[in-house]
Amino acid sequence: MREGRTWIFPNRPVLLASAAVGGPFEAQGPLAQDFDRLHEDFWLGQDSYEKAEKKFLEEASEIAVEKAEMKKEEIDFFLAGDLMNQIVTSSFAARTLAAPYLGLFGACSTSMEGLALAALLVDAGKADYVLTGTASHNLAAERQFRYPTEYGAQKPPTSQWTVTGSGVGIVAKNGGNIHITSATIGRVVDMGIKDPFNMGAAMAPAAVDTITNHLKDLRIDPDDYDLILTGDLGRVGHKISLDLFQEHGIPIKEEKYADSGIMIYREDQPVFAGGSGAACSATVFYGHILKEMRQGRLKKVLMVATGALLSPVTYQQKESVPGIAHAVAVERMDEK
Repeated sequence: MREGRTWIFPNRPVLLASAAVGGPFEAQGPLAQDFDRLHEDFWLGQDSYEKAEKKFLEEASEIAVEKAEMKKEEIDFFLAGDLMNQIVTSSFAARTLAAPYLGLFGACSTSMEGLALAALLVDAGKADYVLTGTASHNLAAERQFRYPTEYGAQKPPTSQWTVTGSGVGIVAKNGGNIHITSATIGRVVDMGIKDPFNMGAAMAPAAVDTITNHLKDLRIDPDDYDLILTGDLGRVGHKISLDLFQEHGIPIKEEKYADSGIMIYREDQPVFAGGSGAACSATVFYGHILKEMRQGRLKKVLMVATGALLSPVTYQQKESVPGIAHAVAVERMDEK
């Protein structure tokens, strides 16, 4: 079933299991207790940050499969993507998993792009078990998109701190009470912003566009959800999105609208405007949010992962930074 840009899943596939793995900065944040595993160093015994990023995704995948009491051979498809060139983190992790693999790229929106497609596959009867997720690494992303940390370049207050870690989930036909009910696919929104150190401003209009269309497609109000959570707008983008909602006449309450990039770190951590990166929404959702839902503190959540679709090449060619956002609705449904 489809309404506008929103897929409605009549069979309501479930999130059978999930896992979140983080690094040193995430271990110091307020959500540390919601990670399945935290590491004290950035290297994970590897000889490069890029290889460590792959290790994060492999670890999270292994933990999720173990929590689901499955064997990795039972995974029908692995859907993943990341920020590295040619999504090599995901492709090399797929080599380890040896599962049929579909590589995705939505930048920091990849977590919900993958979950939406996984739910679609399971709901349509094309798969029994789909593993989906993403990873990012602060030092690998800095080296690719900005300046190597060793360079010591100064950053403006609008910049964000790439989350080091990985978040994954396993979608199945049944076996749990956290159901995926719908997903709204984002479109590319480009407001002409060219500053790679202001991702929040570049992505905020896309988040507002997707949320607005989700509510319109399903003919519902923001209050239908206990929480609407964006991916990694940070403090700057979050404020911009609230202003845009007000301009559009969308009555969204601040206490029911939050951002993963603000939640994952403490205010006194030196992360500028907040967290970002593909693992930002992934670790907060697959770790903290699903834990809150399983413990009954949240029932209905709309997770909206945001992404900035730039590359070093487009920046060098003085292109603008297009944004995109994908939204997935999840609901706890207990048997009566």
